[in-house]
Amino acid sequence: MRPLIIAIDGPSGAGKGTVARALAEHLHYRHIDTGAMYRAVAWKALSRRLDLADADALAAIARQGVFKLLNGRVVIDDDDVTSIIRTPEIDEAAAIVARHPAVRAALVEHQRRYGDTGGLVMEGRDIGTVVFPRADVKLYLDASPDERARRRKTDMAHAVSRGNSGVDAVAQALEARDHSDRTRPVSPLTIASDAIYIDTTAIPVSDVVQKALAIVSNVIGQLP
Repeated sequence: MRPLIIAIDGPSGAGKGTVARALAEHLHYRHIDTGAMYRAVAWKALSRRLDLADADALAAIARQGVFKLLNGRVVIDDDDVTSIIRTPEIDEAAAIVARHPAVRAALVEHQRRYGDTGGLVMEGRDIGTVVFPRADVKLYLDASPDERARRRKTDMAHAVSRGNSGVDAVAQALEARDHSDRTRPVSPLTIASDAIYIDTTAIPVSDVVQKALAIVSNVIGQLP
C-alpha cells in the first residue's frame, strides 16, 4: 500500500494536534506540527533580540535552521524548545513571524521534504492549500470560539504560562491570532476546496479520531 500524505488544517484549539497524533500513531506514520516550526523560529529570533519586522533575518533563521520534530519534541539547531515555545509571548511572536512571505517560503521547503516518502500526517494552517495541495487526505478541523478558548485554557501546554487568565482573555488572544492567520497576504488560513470539514464542538475526541480514521480508510480502500 502506498503511504499517504494526510493534511490537517484549522485554527488553534480545534483539535488538530490530538487528531493528527492519533492518526499518525494508528497508521505508524510520522507526525509533523508545522506550527511548532514557526514558534521555534520566533523563539530563536527573540533569543537573539532580533526585530520581528526584519523579514530577512527571520527568513535566514528559517532557511538555515536544522529542525528535528520527533515524538512530540521540537528542536531547532540543537536547542530543545518543546516547552518554552508554548507561551502567550511566543503565540504572538509566531503570528508575526508567520506573516513574512520569505519565512513561509523557507519553512514550506523544509515541510515538503518531510513528505518525500509519504507516510505523513502534517498539521498546520496551510498544509492542504499550499504545502501539499495534492495531499491524499485533507481535513479541516474547526470548533466554536468558546469551545476553542475553553480547550486552550485547560491545555497543560499553555495552562502554566497563561496562569490565571480567564477564558475570556484566552478567547480574545485566539481571536487576534485567527484574524492574523486569515488576513495575512501569503498562505492565509482557509479551507481547501477539496478538504473535509469536521466541526469538533462538543464531540468527544475519540469520536473525532474515529471519524478521521474512517475517512482515511475509505481513501486507502480506493487506492489501486
